[in-house]
Amino acid sequence: MRKITRRTFLQTTTSVALAAGAGLSVRPARAAEFQLRWGFNLAESHPITARAREAAERVLSETKGRVEINVFPNNQLGGDTDMLSQLRAGGLDLFLNSGINVLSTIVPSASIYGLGFIFPDYGAVWKAMDGQLGDALRTAIGKVNLVPMAKMWDNGFRNITTSSKQINTPADLKGVKIRVPVGALWTSMFQAFGAAPTAINYSELYSALQTKIVDGQENSLANIFTANLFEVQKYCALTGHMWDAFFCVANKRNWEAIPQDLRAIVATAINDAAMAERKDMATLATTLRGDLAKKGLIFNEPDVNAFRDALRSAGFYKEWRTKYGEELWTMLESTAGKLT
Repeated sequence: MRKITRRTFLQTTTSVALAAGAGLSVRPARAAEFQLRWGFNLAESHPITARAREAAERVLSETKGRVEINVFPNNQLGGDTDMLSQLRAGGLDLFLNSGINVLSTIVPSASIYGLGFIFPDYGAVWKAMDGQLGDALRTAIGKVNLVPMAKMWDNGFRNITTSSKQINTPADLKGVKIRVPVGALWTSMFQAFGAAPTAINYSELYSALQTKIVDGQENSLANIFTANLFEVQKYCALTGHMWDAFFCVANKRNWEAIPQDLRAIVATAINDAAMAERKDMATLATTLRGDLAKKGLIFNEPDVNAFRDALRSAGFYKEWRTKYGEELWTMLESTAGKLT
């Protein structure tokens, strides 16, 4: 697979260039025997979109045209809530979504990896999510008639942006109207800081910031860049407060209608693409700060220990330990360390 460089990422035609440059097969003239719809909320220029398109081309080639995956990024099929409904009804075959986001509305335990300030780095992240904790979450997802792929897609460590002031301490968040994705964990965490969180789908985020429905938001640097959020935000606090990633899940009925040998090709292509995308994101994490600063975003680096201590004092970790249960909590603390 080709490596996504910083230069190709900054181009809006990244995904097209990757597919063409990789020398992958041209779509056959005849209709595929199995046509799959794959939706998610990220921009066309995001590394996830580029790698998803790459996986789709690989599937078409390796199945000799029998399986065609049509990729729909950038909320083309609706917001996250809409796409989850389509997935469960069978109108959507594949869906990329965070376990902390709308997926947690049907699998509450899937959000555990998004607890605030638990992972210090990617080493700890992948030890947990490619290991025992990730396996447990994939088992839980499987119980709601969805089929999770084996590898998660990195969506980066999340940071806080605002239009009005810098966030240096937990006290600076008091009263701040901040957009959070649909998911109880985000709301709970920012309420613990005294902020005023508002759940808004990603498809509506830019307009919500532009019209001042909310003053701030939190996202990875890649999302801040690809969604042009720097146009409607002024400050970025590098809190790295939550790590986020997407599960790729399939509608079980539609998935099992595909012959097993073809399913294996699809799953392998998707999982390999996820692994390549992780490397893309790790590289971009070291370069995007400079690019965003050139766009006018002002950065600061708060003491993250103060935020973690504030959550502990507010009873945040204790509350969610009760909700997730001791088994999952023990798995989490085996890599994240003691939280309560």
